[in-house]
Amino acid sequence: MLMLKKFVKCRPTSRFGLTNQRDLNVAIIGQSTFAAEVYKLLLKNGHRVVGVFTILDKGNRQDPLAAVASENNTPVFKIKSWRKGENALPEIVAQYKQVDAELNVLPFCSQFIPMEVIEHPKHKSICYHPSILPKHRGVSAINWTLMNGDKEAGFSIFWADDGLDTGPILSQKSCPVLPNDTVDSLYNRFLYPEGIKSMAEAVDMVANGTAPVIPQSTEGSSFEPSVRKKALQKVDWSRSGVEIHNFIRGLDSSPGAWTIIDETEVKLYKSSIWTNETPTGNHVTVDTIQFPAIVHKNGLLITCNDGLKINIERLSVDGKMMAASNYGNADTVQETIDYTDQEKAYIPVVESIWKNILNMEIGKDTHFFQSGAGSMDVVRLIEEIKDKMKLTLKNDDVYMSPVFSDFCNTLVKRSRGSTDDNIRVEYDPVVVEVNNMKLQFAKQLFINGQFVDSESGKTLECINPADESVICSIQCASETDVDQAVIAASRAFEGEWSEMSPRDRGAVLYKIADLLDKNREELATIESIDSGAVYTLALKTHIGMSIDVWKYFAGWADKIHGQTIPISHARPNRNLTFTKKEPFGVCGIITPWNYPLMMLSWKMAACLAAGNTVVMKPTEVSPLTALKFAELSVEAGFPAGVINILPGLGSEAGRAIAEHPDIRKVGFTGSTVTGHAIMKASAESNLKKVSLELGGKSPLIILDDCDLDKSVRMSMGGVFFNKGENCIAAGRVFVESSIHDKFVGKVVEEVKKIKIGNPLERDTHHGPQNHKAHLEKLINYCKKAKNEGAELKIGGKRLDRPGYYFEPTVFTGVEDHMFIAQEEAFGPIMAVSKFSSSDLDAVIKRANSTDYGLSSGIFTKDISKALRFAEKIDAGTVFINTYNKTDVAAPFGGFKKSGFGKDLGEEALNEYLKTKCITVEY
Repeated sequence: MLMLKKFVKCRPTSRFGLTNQRDLNVAIIGQSTFAAEVYKLLLKNGHRVVGVFTILDKGNRQDPLAAVASENNTPVFKIKSWRKGENALPEIVAQYKQVDAELNVLPFCSQFIPMEVIEHPKHKSICYHPSILPKHRGVSAINWTLMNGDKEAGFSIFWADDGLDTGPILSQKSCPVLPNDTVDSLYNRFLYPEGIKSMAEAVDMVANGTAPVIPQSTEGSSFEPSVRKKALQKVDWSRSGVEIHNFIRGLDSSPGAWTIIDETEVKLYKSSIWTNETPTGNHVTVDTIQFPAIVHKNGLLITCNDGLKINIERLSVDGKMMAASNYGNADTVQETIDYTDQEKAYIPVVESIWKNILNMEIGKDTHFFQSGAGSMDVVRLIEEIKDKMKLTLKNDDVYMSPVFSDFCNTLVKRSRGSTDDNIRVEYDPVVVEVNNMKLQFAKQLFINGQFVDSESGKTLECINPADESVICSIQCASETDVDQAVIAASRAFEGEWSEMSPRDRGAVLYKIADLLDKNREELATIESIDSGAVYTLALKTHIGMSIDVWKYFAGWADKIHGQTIPISHARPNRNLTFTKKEPFGVCGIITPWNYPLMMLSWKMAACLAAGNTVVMKPTEVSPLTALKFAELSVEAGFPAGVINILPGLGSEAGRAIAEHPDIRKVGFTGSTVTGHAIMKASAESNLKKVSLELGGKSPLIILDDCDLDKSVRMSMGGVFFNKGENCIAAGRVFVESSIHDKFVGKVVEEVKKIKIGNPLERDTHHGPQNHKAHLEKLINYCKKAKNEGAELKIGGKRLDRPGYYFEPTVFTGVEDHMFIAQEEAFGPIMAVSKFSSSDLDAVIKRANSTDYGLSSGIFTKDISKALRFAEKIDAGTVFINTYNKTDVAAPFGGFKKSGFGKDLGEEALNEYLKTKCITVEY
């Protein structure tokens, strides 16, 4: 924020009489790395910087703007002050006028600049301000943007006048504020890179006479005080949890929000709203908060007085930065790292960077911040490391390792791939702003660690089922693409992936789990717009269970072993026989559209934990979370070729996977018809192993001694969960005659309460069906049920609104011969049949009369009947007095035409392992 005095506000626009761009003589007034980058870009664009006016050196450190200007022999003037009292210092103004600038550019300026200087150039002065003026005028604009909970941030380039950030606007740009944005993240993601570019663009507009002069509106204007006063930095715990979260992140990383923890003053950083289960850990007291805070493995969890939980990842105690998870622990010793010769060569480069920033000799104990560095120097350090060493660090890497020797250790570890952010795959992103966040994902095939176009050039359209709009077009894989992916997967299996120890492979699986958790909200939003999943359900189940399954199988990676088997000895010699569990090599995975990321995770986590590599085809109608997963897999550290993801048609890419001679195992979830085709192709190609999770018509039995309200609630969940697009959905509900009418009445009343609507709205219960063809199938399914005599109680039709919305539906009077009793709906359709309790075996026989055997359930207080049902029912899963209760540790899979093989649990590993028997004679 620019501080100005005595400027005449009238500015004629006729001075922009130029029609063709010409080079300008520019004076830059300001400081910081930001100003230095603007300086460099102006030179690159052909303008002449005739003088740089910046602040005095701090100790023996000069400002980055002064440093870069000096290197280019640009005149540098280091000004202590431009004025004395209210009057400009004549000698300083005269010094300025000597450079004969045509335009003043103020990229970042903290000094009071006299109006004699502002008005002097031919084209006057333009200034950068980090807010969308007229909102948040003043020196702490970015802080107040976050502290006020604004949903939008941005910057303005304005014509300086005699007010405080009140001049006419030249240009403005904005970006969404993400839920856990901080000053640093906003600055690094948008305000810094876009601001530099826009300042240069503004100078070009001035040069060619197209720069607008738009008077600032007074409507919505605000001016907030500087947050440098300590009293303004103290957390007020009486406010709501969201307000407290905004306050903490608004002061992160400078100057930091502070509070009292166990009678000690502590600064809080890296706040995020906590939505997971409450962890265990050590309790501490936080100021006036009525609930104890918890120090746990991922930070400090604080429950605000309104019940909202926020998690703090970083603390500063007595000026020392630390992970919040270490609060209260004894100081830990920095781990010793043995450097390679190449890594030893990093040290002098890092030392040179530190020396240039701090302008002092660097020793192993030099402390970055205690030597005078500030937050802008953190940005400069990270940028120089990126430029000179091609490594990307985070601000936290500097804050958590401020001592030179520790920082070098951190840098070496990051170079080895142990960071969230230092390995990124480049691609041309699809960018979508939705659900108060900016989504970014790839639209290409992922082969050998890179996003690439399809060999054929064919594309698929991704449709948002909530409004039928096109999200984007993605590349469609061909048979040739599958072959290229298999080659990459074979190379990875024979090389780096197999050479890694099982424990190291497990560590990579844990890493992808952490990254899925870190990106939970973005993944859930992508899943919602791509598949129609209700956002809150996507958070908990689609993404939540995906995270759990990766963690579960990460733990199995180093626990896969064979057995020692006693056999008859070959006397007089002896024999030792043992088995080994070995991976197949390259495995193919084909997943459905109802749980896109979760189905990927169920199969791929077990496959990779077993040591295989993967060629995976996600469903063509909902592939976007699979492509986001591919991006995160690079960040997690999976070697190139281990994971290959190819969106495409089943008739081409799916068939190529099933037929490929170098794929030794295929895991498939989908329809029974497609399962038959995959088995046939697998048998005719190379007899590859196959596991299939196919259709279902799962029976749910309701006895009259059940808890009726619970059975109604659970039955509805069994049918309508995830819009009925659920493989274990209760496809047929058998209700004992004595409670049938009461049960149906309660169900119908509850169905009326279901809110159908935009899946991103937090109170929506029921979103759109996945795609148009499936919606039409459900409509025809209901027509056939009515034609055969089933009684429609509620629903049965499409909603009259854009989107693929289908009403939750209840049919009664369903008889065993009917289509609705035999075939899977895979949608929100409840088929209710009566039965008499006098013969439990008879209703079990009816339940077993379909071709499917995936899941089943019974509600009764009679444990003998429940266990008899569990024994007699022909289904891979049996629920007693519950439904839909799946867990990553419990095996999942069906019988009959529901397929064979298991996902989840220890048994899932066996689907991706072969057993080798070895006998030794001695």
